[in-house]
Amino acid sequence: MTFKTMTTFMPPPPAATFLAFHPQDNNIIAIGMQDSSIQIYNVRVDEVKTKLNGHQKRITGLAFSHTLNVLVSSGADSQLCIWSIDGWEKQASKFLQVPAGRPASPLSDTRVQFHTDQIHLLAVHETQIAIYEAPKLECLKQWFRREASGPITHATYSCDSQSIYVSFEDGSVGVLTASTLRLRCRINHTAYLPPNPSLRVYPLVIAAHPSEPNQFALGLTDGGVYVLEPSESEGKWGTFPPVENGAGPSTTSAAGGSEQAPK
Repeated sequence: MTFKTMTTFMPPPPAATFLAFHPQDNNIIAIGMQDSSIQIYNVRVDEVKTKLNGHQKRITGLAFSHTLNVLVSSGADSQLCIWSIDGWEKQASKFLQVPAGRPASPLSDTRVQFHTDQIHLLAVHETQIAIYEAPKLECLKQWFRREASGPITHATYSCDSQSIYVSFEDGSVGVLTASTLRLRCRINHTAYLPPNPSLRVYPLVIAAHPSEPNQFALGLTDGGVYVLEPSESEGKWGTFPPVENGAGPSTTSAAGGSEQAPK
């Protein structure tokens, strides 16, 4: 395979920890840094246009809204910041509300992703899933994991933003209704993983199919990749939702679309 390196820039230190292209100008890249700053870099002129400071720990997430003309950043400090694209001023900031008695890792990542409406924002932390409304960062809803499932490892909107897929350290996957954060079903690790009591395997990353809202892929700690979708008899995830938020017993069967075995 041949390729062309268009440009190289900004060698560490500090290291770049997250990247996002400007949605209207692909010459502009927002670069989250290990030192908690965000560099707004213009590739065409090879220049840092501005440096954004507002976080206290490394940057772990960046997301642009082309509808609101803002950039949202998240960090290992459990803080969200929103920046105007026009002048790169900070418009608002919020710390995640971590419940008492559920201490999080001091270096826990916080990820952010915009809903397809480009206004509602998904924030993912090891303790919770939260929905915010930009640009004021008003927290609309929160969903806290149950203790038995272990920390949340990753989460993402489905392609139509109607569902949120959440993976956990115990190997299970939850499917939430995005508008209510109600748990529709929980997929046990035994539904897609072969039994191996000597090996602790769980998803590190989850990705939604770009056009099939009920299909998603899991990347596992052992290098395996599984693509899951509901069984044909169910058609979609969670026909009968559990009653309790985050603690319902509902499980569902999953059909593995494909698998890449660990090498």
